[in-house]
Amino acid sequence: MTLLKGKRVKLRPIEIDDLGVLYEWENDTENWHTSNNLNPHSRFFLEQYILNAQNNIYEDKQLRLVIVDENEKQIGIIDLFDFDPHHQRAAIGIILGPDSRNKGYGSEALDVIISYADKVLNLKQLHCGVGIDNHHSVRLFKNKGFELTGTRKSWRLHQKQWKDEYFMQLLLS
Repeated sequence: MTLLKGKRVKLRPIEIDDLGVLYEWENDTENWHTSNNLNPHSRFFLEQYILNAQNNIYEDKQLRLVIVDENEKQIGIIDLFDFDPHHQRAAIGIILGPDSRNKGYGSEALDVIISYADKVLNLKQLHCGVGIDNHHSVRLFKNKGFELTGTRKSWRLHQKQWKDEYFMQLLLS
């Protein structure tokens, strides 16, 4: 896969050298409520995931890419998942490391992946679920043209409290 590039970020497949940072992000309980993860992952499990992933969205029904900055430092992960080639749609998710938030990296990474989804995968739409209290993510996706098309009531359980989730969609050309 050719590197997907913006001005300051690149999106690339996960490499074995990413194991340490992937282990850190996947096991950060602060990320669990946005990623729907409920359990820690071992280094062995993540290593096997990296070694066995095809990096082929048609085979895996998912494409997980590492976001790196201009210094090749891993700063986040962006995913296309729940890929449905028949209906030409996929869900999208993004997690940035704490030191990389609010610096425009997420916005640029979304620009790159949206262009890829449109021009290479020929998708008709991208969609995401965002907790209603995740104001940064709601604003980020709205700024990229995602529209709030619904609210899923009591959709996520976080710290013994039920939270609503926005369903957001972006229709592509």
